[in-house]
Amino acid sequence: MDATELLRVKEEYERYVGKKILFIIFTLVLIVVVAGISATLGSYPISVPEVYSIILKCLISHPKNTKEAIVWNLRMPRILLAIIAGAGLASSGAMTQGILRNPLATPYTLGISSAAGLGAAVAIILSKGIFVGKYVIVCNAFLFSLIPTFVILALARVKGATPETMILAGIAMMYIFSAITTILMYFAEPEAVKSAYFWMMGDLGKASWEMIPAIFVSLLICFILLMWKTWDINVMMTAGDEVAKSLGVNPERERIFIMLVSAFLTASIISFTGTIGFICLVAPHICRMVIGGDYRYLLPASALFGGALLLTCDTIARTILAPVILPVGVVTNCLGGPMFLYLLIRRKKEYW
Repeated sequence: MDATELLRVKEEYERYVGKKILFIIFTLVLIVVVAGISATLGSYPISVPEVYSIILKCLISHPKNTKEAIVWNLRMPRILLAIIAGAGLASSGAMTQGILRNPLATPYTLGISSAAGLGAAVAIILSKGIFVGKYVIVCNAFLFSLIPTFVILALARVKGATPETMILAGIAMMYIFSAITTILMYFAEPEAVKSAYFWMMGDLGKASWEMIPAIFVSLLICFILLMWKTWDINVMMTAGDEVAKSLGVNPERERIFIMLVSAFLTASIISFTGTIGFICLVAPHICRMVIGGDYRYLLPASALFGGALLLTCDTIARTILAPVILPVGVVTNCLGGPMFLYLLIRRKKEYW
């Protein structure tokens, strides 16, 4: 290969990387813009410049007037929860799809959301839980959501289950948990049924500064662990398990590790927010359509785009029928399905 050819290859690679970095920067800017707009919405009018000024001021001091208290104490926790939850769900979805090499594989199709819904229903309807107090629903949802994870991991460890078998096992457990939840709701009091059903629709209305640190730390730790495995998953996605083994990658071990981290991240989020669908499926696919399947860039892009997407959906949920605020899970389902179908129809090349 001569110098001219090397220069051409180098330029093509720089364009290849530049496109991905540009998209990541775009999603980051999108989050900042949507967050500023979202913080202005409500019965108390505040302009976008005022919002950014208040946020910068409150980063170094406590709120000192009504406007600052409204933005910082009431609106910012919900905005941050939407960004963190969207980033975590999208990251989990992207890695699960990659490690199982299936475009439909997400933590939800593995039964995690149904298990969390059952845990919440047990706490709400039966008032039973391992822990007591105001976090009984959160703790129940989290612990129950880990059940399908360990069942699938046991199948992989003991039976040597293939990725397809793992997905089928998750779908089977999803139906089992949904059936048990339906039975509980059938015999429950109307108010308890209403509360359980509202939780399973997914909502960010209970966001507070108290819950942000725990969810953020979970996201940070899990994201670092997932980024650590992006080279391994690139090899497994492009070359297959056999070639990956020859390059020193253990597919079974990596699959178990990534599934466990992704499931833990999803469980830690939905235990606070309830079941929010489509983010973990739609966000990674949209990013893959734009920048391709290199997980070194796809994972951070999916995380940022997932945060922007959930924040946008929550902003719509707060305004479309104001003063009534819809559960964000309803909006993600209503918008995510048609939008994703449109993108699939319009795509000009295979991206998976």
